[in-house]
Amino acid sequence: MSVFDDRKNASETKFVHDAAKEFKAEARRNKALGHWAAELMGKSEAETASYALQVIAADMEEAGDEDVFRKLRKDLTDAGVEISDGAIRDRMNAAMEAARAEVYGEG
Repeated sequence: MSVFDDRKNASETKFVHDAAKEFKAEARRNKALGHWAAELMGKSEAETASYALQVIAADMEEAGDEDVFRKLRKDLTDAGVEISDGAIRDRMNAAMEAARAEVYGEG
């Protein structure tokens, strides 16, 4: 039975490792989105760093990306930035692709 146990443990370890990488990629994506949105809103460098952390924290509200989208949509609208939902979602997708490339490329 040890062969089956070894396979099970290896599979569980891989799952945990992959989940950790995906979490790291999402955090990087959210940080990049925070910097992007802060620039559009004309925030200072100090405000940008703080805002990026707020975007990262917003992703903890619920599973999926809608919590991040809602935060960006609301904050950009409140700041008077005219941008479509599609443009925000496109930026979210592009930022996720870039973050995954960074994280998964690290080995």
